[in-house]
Amino acid sequence: MSDPTRRTRGEELLLARISAAAGREGLGRRRATHATAARTARAAHAGIRGLLALVRHGGAAGAANARDAARLDLYENGMTVAVKGRIHVVRYDTTSVFRTEAARPGDAGRTGAACALTDVDGERVVLRLPGGPGPGGAPEWWSEVERGVVRAQLPRALAALAGGERLVFGAVWLTGAEIGWGEVRARWSRVRCLRTGPGPGAVALDIDGTWHEPAPTESGIPNTAVLRALVERLGPGGGAR
Repeated sequence: MSDPTRRTRGEELLLARISAAAGREGLGRRRATHATAARTARAAHAGIRGLLALVRHGGAAGAANARDAARLDLYENGMTVAVKGRIHVVRYDTTSVFRTEAARPGDAGRTGAACALTDVDGERVVLRLPGGPGPGGAPEWWSEVERGVVRAQLPRALAALAGGERLVFGAVWLTGAEIGWGEVRARWSRVRCLRTGPGPGAVALDIDGTWHEPAPTESGIPNTAVLRALVERLGPGGGAR
């Protein structure tokens, strides 16, 4: 009788490739392995410029690619996504993460929660969130990815603001003194709460008791978890949710 815990030759080779890719990018120690569905799309951009630069992609992410089973390996400093024979490496300190929606397989017209991450080669990888959005709904690995991105990017973002820099999250910009987009701007003393969610209209800001939302954009708002953490630090009530 075969041992169900014994790896096949193919599984051993895949693990070796994953470990090598993670080692080249300095991802550190492996924490966990998960399975999900993924799709990929080549990014049409000139590279990631700066800590929180928005990566703009030509067309809808993954529109030309079928969704396939994927293996996720989470590490201290990032993650790998093995899908369709390729290994994508994502570093928490440089990736741009978007909450989005993906069509449900075999269910025309219906969508489900998904996230898109930019890998070290500038390619966007879209991962399904089978549990859906909301407290306790997203899979365990998604919470760990969000925590990893915040842990890697928040200190540098705070240091940049303290040094007088202006950070940009898609349509939203912020400085050490205020936050805004378009014609909307407010000093931090007027900001009560930030609400985040999936899709292009990913954020809403409570300013003096009135909710404001930036106009939806095709690319959406990157790294909303980092933006939320910044509002918690800089807003008077620490009330981002």
